[in-house]
Amino acid sequence: MNMRQLKKLIFLALLLPALSFADTTDEIVSGLQANWAIANYELTGDAQIKAYESLIDQANAAAADHPGSAEILVWNGIIKSAFAGVKGGLGALGYAKEAKKALEQSLEIDDKALDGSAYASLGTLYFKVPGWPVGFGNDKKAVQFLTKALELNPDGIDSNYFYADYLREKKEFEAAEKYLLKAQNAAPRPNRPVADSGRRQEISLALAEVREKLQRRSS
Repeated sequence: MNMRQLKKLIFLALLLPALSFADTTDEIVSGLQANWAIANYELTGDAQIKAYESLIDQANAAAADHPGSAEILVWNGIIKSAFAGVKGGLGALGYAKEAKKALEQSLEIDDKALDGSAYASLGTLYFKVPGWPVGFGNDKKAVQFLTKALELNPDGIDSNYFYADYLREKKEFEAAEKYLLKAQNAAPRPNRPVADSGRRQEISLALAEVREKLQRRSS
């Protein structure tokens, strides 16, 4: 772990307990968003794992304290889904299942919370997780959820990026490029500079890959 990672981990360790003293669900959601962005985009290796483990504890506590908050449940699911991706392997499946449960619970309360973010995250889970008999992956459900997310948030950076990611995985490169460009042109989100910066880097890498594939096809 280098000095930069250590400083980020210390910062996150100091920041996370403050969520317990947040007065409103909006403040809790903002804290989870900010801490997730740091864990996801600015940490790697052991520092990232430890940060996610602390963040999951906070997300679970927040969901227990505010069981009627769809927004908190969405972020509980996003955090666990992201950690499943970081962890990888069969050990990630338990976190993916917990994420699915939290996201489904959020839909039962308010499916339009956070511009339909639960649909985008569920759709991504359904195409990233292996199918039966190992996991619950299902391409048909993935498309259903991802397109619903786009219906609710047609110009959003995440809704377009996640659908493009699915299309890229399925080698539908022309369609993937279209949605990646929409994601790239999405308006910045207030108070989420780290998340936006990290997502735009992912979009740029994905666009480069898609265009390389398209060029090879045409040559």
